Amino acid sequence: MNGKLLSQLPDFLCENELVERLKILPNYNINIANETMPIRLLALSELYDIYIPSQLSVDVYNKLYMALLRSIKKKENDMMVKQQRIENTTNTIQTYNGIIGGADSFTIIGVSGIGKSSAITRAISLIFGNHFIETTDPYQRIAPFILVQCPFDSSVKSLLLEIVRILDATLDGDYLQIAQRYTTDRLIGFVSQICLNHVGVLIVDEIQNVVNNKNGDKLIGALTQIINSSGISICMVGTPECLHWFESAPHLERRTIGLRYLRTDYDDDFIHFCKNLLKFQYVQQYTEPSEKFINWLYAHSNGVTSTVVSLFYRAQELAIMSNTEKLSIDIFNASYNGMISMQVEKVKKKNSQTVNKSHKEITIHHSDGVNIADLYNYSQSNNYDLLTLIKNTFTVEEVEIC
Repeated sequence: MNGKLLSQLPDFLCENELVERLKILPNYNINIANETMPIRLLALSELYDIYIPSQLSVDVYNKLYMALLRSIKKKENDMMVKQQRIENTTNTIQTYNGIIGGADSFTIIGVSGIGKSSAITRAISLIFGNHFIETTDPYQRIAPFILVQCPFDSSVKSLLLEIVRILDATLDGDYLQIAQRYTTDRLIGFVSQICLNHVGVLIVDEIQNVVNNKNGDKLIGALTQIINSSGISICMVGTPECLHWFESAPHLERRTIGLRYLRTDYDDDFIHFCKNLLKFQYVQQYTEPSEKFINWLYAHSNGVTSTVVSLFYRAQELAIMSNTEKLSIDIFNASYNGMISMQVEKVKKKNSQTVNKSHKEITIHHSDGVNIADLYNYSQSNNYDLLTLIKNTFTVEEVEIC
């Protein structure tokens, strides 16, 4: 079997070739400006399909490719046979003794909306797409990447069953029917065994759900056992709020070294992203991308690329539907204010529902110089819950209605 698995890995890409292969741009023709309003509004939705690689994209690709390479190398090592025998034994006596090793866990931490999930999905697609690794002598089928979401309640059993379910869907297997009969302890050994045989890299997204959750330590402990018992690489993806939790314990900190993107600077990457994005205009009068537009986008998005795309989409939508048909700072401001208004209305509606349910009159006293729009901007920039900010900033008086 030596080399049969590794030979199926695609070539490692780098520099310009990697950037070009990662990039996704719509089939855009500037003559779209001459089409009718409905056609242009439908075409405008293609903005959300655009993928313009950044340093984050390159880093994630490199990290995932190398993690897969290490994992596949272990599967072609003679130690794997011994590990498989031990895993078969652990399914009976429920003890876990890792041989291959467990140093291959890492994190990808970044603020919400910065593009972590998109970068991971794009890297997976470029490395292996929807294909799997397969050999015939001996027969073996491996899913290069399995991507799961950390349960909101950090349930260990829910996560393990989701791993099995996605693996079944990927390889057309039938492990889930067996797994559902196992207790959580037995299930850890079972999942370790099938990961050893059939998984290259396990990616767990939304890992911040373990923070302040009573099951958080148990879930990370289960992942650690899977690493030690199967030898696969595990990537944990989350927001900065989980950093302090990981760093609080040495056994967690050493397993969570990886990529960190805690803020987006106004740098060449951001400028490059905006210049390329701003070329896709569906209004009748084309406006050259300018530094003024890019400065505005950074100031109103804090550099979060998903917010930049949303702001650009809303500005064009408003320009087309209002027959303005041209991009300007005024149009950007109008679209931004409209978005803020919708968020404020949601808060008001929720407050109204609370009043009707509890039969209490609620009065909000604004702090000096602070309004809800300011709090919304802060919540978007710092990945903070808007309602929590409102509760902590404003004084709320509840009066029983007789």
